[in-house]
Amino acid sequence: MSAPTRPDGARSIDELLAEARGRIARVSPEEAAARIADGALLVDTRPAAQRAREGAVPGALVVERNVLEWRFDPLSDARLPEATGYDVEVIVLCSEGYSSSLAADSLRALGLARTSDVIGGFQAWAEAGLPVLREVPAA
Repeated sequence: MSAPTRPDGARSIDELLAEARGRIARVSPEEAAARIADGALLVDTRPAAQRAREGAVPGALVVERNVLEWRFDPLSDARLPEATGYDVEVIVLCSEGYSSSLAADSLRALGLARTSDVIGGFQAWAEAGLPVLREVPAA
């Protein structure tokens, strides 16, 4: 089966990811932990089934990807109490550090300039020996 012809202006996911990562500051798991200790919010966007299977980071704010923008837009009626304004520092976490880059860039586009993501995601966090809950309560 041959690859479909790409429409004019369409970009591949690799191109979209590279563009997003060019607009955000990515952090290592260790740097994320240090920033969290200084008050940054770690936001875990993985679905419940993935958190149950892989584990969770203690203290992370769970906001599944499909509602992230509504929960963090300071002008949204659906924002979380933690969405205190445009200067809040948000560090997005997914499983391996791919979808978190796209999510962080989306928050950046909303005006949250201090948004980043964890390089390597939860997998890298756990491999770095940072705190992990292996038994995650059902949501």
